[in-house]
Amino acid sequence: MKSKRTGKPVFFVVFILILALTYTAFFGISNYYGDTKQVYVKGAEDIRWGIDINGGVEAVFSPDKKDVDISSEDMDSAKAIIETRLVNQNITDYEIFADKNNHQIIVRFPWAAGESDFDATKAVQELGETARLTFCEGETQDKVILTGSDVKDAYAGSDPENATQFVVVLELNSSGTTKFAEATKRLMNQTISIWMDETLLSAPTVNAVITDGNAIITGMATADDATALAQKIKAGALPFALTVDDSKLQVISPTLGRNALNVMLIAGSIAFGLICLLMILRYRMNGVVASIALLGQLAGSIACISGYFGGVDSFTLTIPGIAGIILSIGVGVDCNVIAAERIKDEFEKGKTIDGSIDSGYKNSLSAIIDGNVTIIIVSIVLMGAFGTPDSFLAKIFAPLMSLFGTQITGTIYSFGYTLLVGTIFNLIMGILASKLMLKSISQYKFLRKPWLYGGKKNA
Repeated sequence: MKSKRTGKPVFFVVFILILALTYTAFFGISNYYGDTKQVYVKGAEDIRWGIDINGGVEAVFSPDKKDVDISSEDMDSAKAIIETRLVNQNITDYEIFADKNNHQIIVRFPWAAGESDFDATKAVQELGETARLTFCEGETQDKVILTGSDVKDAYAGSDPENATQFVVVLELNSSGTTKFAEATKRLMNQTISIWMDETLLSAPTVNAVITDGNAIITGMATADDATALAQKIKAGALPFALTVDDSKLQVISPTLGRNALNVMLIAGSIAFGLICLLMILRYRMNGVVASIALLGQLAGSIACISGYFGGVDSFTLTIPGIAGIILSIGVGVDCNVIAAERIKDEFEKGKTIDGSIDSGYKNSLSAIIDGNVTIIIVSIVLMGAFGTPDSFLAKIFAPLMSLFGTQITGTIYSFGYTLLVGTIFNLIMGILASKLMLKSISQYKFLRKPWLYGGKKNA
């Protein structure tokens, strides 16, 4: 039975697509209108580098009012404001501490992507504004029902009907009670969403008319989830804004030194080039195709970090994050080596070029998928275990991780993220793109020589 051949132009189509992805992922697409730069597609320069690579800012936030009675819970809620805004900007490499005795919140976070002025005052301005809390009809912010000024208190508790479940208890003031009674009567069995600025915190369904100003939000998986939501709701009702003490602003130097990034880029480029050269010398045409696929995999990883895909902010890339990219490239090399060795085995069985390529990829598929799926699972667990409590994966793993307490470690999260996206692109490039290119290029007469694909030279 003859294997189905792939058209000759397919190699060039895939190759050009990979080159286009690589160029745009690294350099982006932008244009200048006078002195104004219009960015259409973000590139590598839009990556927000972690503190360990590019340094950052240390700021001390304090309430702007001295005559307000500030409790420990208020400080936790104020801390939640800053943490929410950091996460909203995709800043996962940060440190935040609440000094409750002195009513101060110390925050350390990396510079924004493309920062050149290193203005610490400008960097922290948007983190210190009073949060805007709204309760809205449905799951949009079109119709506001309540604002933060209508909330008297919010705290975590146990479900009175099921002690093993956690809830958020909401207390409203007189104005909020009146508004909420009317809204719950009108929106029975419908959704009332809770927003912090532009972030959806929760979207509970109304199942009773609430006239006394005391509501319960159910559906919390853990006590930590309930506490986090209560703090954010309360934060929106704080009677003070957070101001920055300019005298305590500090610029944090990168832990590896200012030139570390350039050194890593040079070393990475040399290492990548050597890997491709060794692949070509060892596996000939298979190595050429593998090198192109690895380039596509690297470009795809950079695209997922830089904000290349519209609507997604630049991801904070740390040293462990770079390690995740390197490890995923290693997995990509392994994927192509397995396929090349299987193709070589098929030649030894006496098969043709087309038959060897088809059977080689088919026989290597299970081993490649097993290895990659295992890494994907590990990556997802790392992101769920060490990500922010608001993330989708963290909520999935919340019942398990509640046994160990909250663990927000941005550097480990960065490692899991880059390893995950790199492995996914490895499956795309190492299996699909590589096979298409190899089958296509093998159709050219001057390249239809078995030894170029792993067969014997005199065959």
